[in-house]
Amino acid sequence: MLLGACVMLQAGFSAETSDSLDGKGAQVLARGPVHEAFAGVISYHPQPGAVLPSEPPEMVEEVPPDQKPEGENVTWIPGYWAWDDERNDFLWVSGIWRALPPGRQWVAGYWGQSGSGFQWTTGYWADTAAGTTTYLPTAPPATLENGPSVTTHSDDEIWIPGCWIWTRRHYAWSPGYWMQAQADWDWNPGYYVWTPHGYVFVDGYWDYSLERRGVLFAPIYFDSGVRTRRYYRYSPQVVIDLEVLPNHLFLRPRDDHYYLGDYYAAGYSGRGFYASFSYQSGGYGYDPIYAHQRWDHRQDKDWEKRFESRYQNRRDHENVRPVRTWADQNSAARNAGHQNALPKNAAPIGSSPSMGAAAKSASPDESKPVAMSFDQLSKAKDNQRRFRPLAKEEQQQFGQRGQEVKKSREGRRNLEANRVAPPVAKAAASVEPSTLDLPKSPIVSKPTHLNNERDRAPPRPGLWKGQNRKSQEEKGKRDKREK
Repeated sequence: MLLGACVMLQAGFSAETSDSLDGKGAQVLARGPVHEAFAGVISYHPQPGAVLPSEPPEMVEEVPPDQKPEGENVTWIPGYWAWDDERNDFLWVSGIWRALPPGRQWVAGYWGQSGSGFQWTTGYWADTAAGTTTYLPTAPPATLENGPSVTTHSDDEIWIPGCWIWTRRHYAWSPGYWMQAQADWDWNPGYYVWTPHGYVFVDGYWDYSLERRGVLFAPIYFDSGVRTRRYYRYSPQVVIDLEVLPNHLFLRPRDDHYYLGDYYAAGYSGRGFYASFSYQSGGYGYDPIYAHQRWDHRQDKDWEKRFESRYQNRRDHENVRPVRTWADQNSAARNAGHQNALPKNAAPIGSSPSMGAAAKSASPDESKPVAMSFDQLSKAKDNQRRFRPLAKEEQQQFGQRGQEVKKSREGRRNLEANRVAPPVAKAAASVEPSTLDLPKSPIVSKPTHLNNERDRAPPRPGLWKGQNRKSQEEKGKRDKREK
């Protein structure tokens, strides 16, 4: 017998909503991995994922909610299983409504067998114009990125890190550069992802700024009884507040995922969870979300200091951290007598006697909870994104996306399973990349010229002041000598 409120799709089948299921064989979370199609990690050191002894469960048959954000380039991307090493078990990364990055197609990640275990290969946004996928048999060298080598004369520019580019059978360093930032867009510079078949270069592209990307639903933990239920369908109904998300966002390059929520305790950094402000400065990679935040606050010279101070306060004081589950958030709201309550026994940011002055000057959304109901989001009057109801037939069509993505990811997994052996050192100069024709992705953005003006990406960034890369490096060296 199915539990709680259902969305009827066809005779004999139904979909349970995450809010009705919470506490009945499942736990809706206010922390955990962010769907990699919503925000992907850009790492300077691509590496294979950890090999797990457990096989992931069968995929959940996921049904999108009965309302969709408006926009012709918005679609449903289904969820997948991710490993939670604290539980020593899998949890479900819920599907998302996603405004597709212009000119890109989603290449879904997958779990594949590796020796006696199972290993995650990350997904990425590929260029829709790319006919084949090129695989390099060796990893790029250690990054040479060390911050700006050239000064900028405008607060409207941001520094884009350099990266290694494969050219003429070897890697060559392409240095960083300054570029004009865009208020509604994030530039994702080129980077590499590891696959069992070799390393794939993902060229730079424009993505929507975080609040314009769509709807991010909360992850959920299913117990074994729910996972094995026949004809089980699930529809997510708890969302992550995108205004609050950047305040509690971490990166874990080992898993190729962003993580949201409470990963503040001191031990998490030792396990590879990095706060956004320290990710790039620590030499791990580039975070376009934090770079955009910093640019947004470019007129506030103390913003970075306050951001780091608030992180340190949460690290040192458990009572000011966000709650970890939807049930805890609802309990805190009931105890406080209003919906936007803080965690139980938590002091509002800015009121704790142990906090410094920098931490006390928090932004208004610092005390807001991480999650909210989808119904609350869709009906909010101040929400920038508008929603429209889905007819049952349309909802079913989006629900079929799970089978389409499953087919494409299995095709990718089977093709990439044929590993490319790395060359011996003396033969490295003769190494040739290999290519594969991956299955067609079911998640493809409309051609850029068909988007309306607001959804049309800016031109690809040029070089600093129109100069070439060599002149940038030479100017940087002159600046250092003059100092």
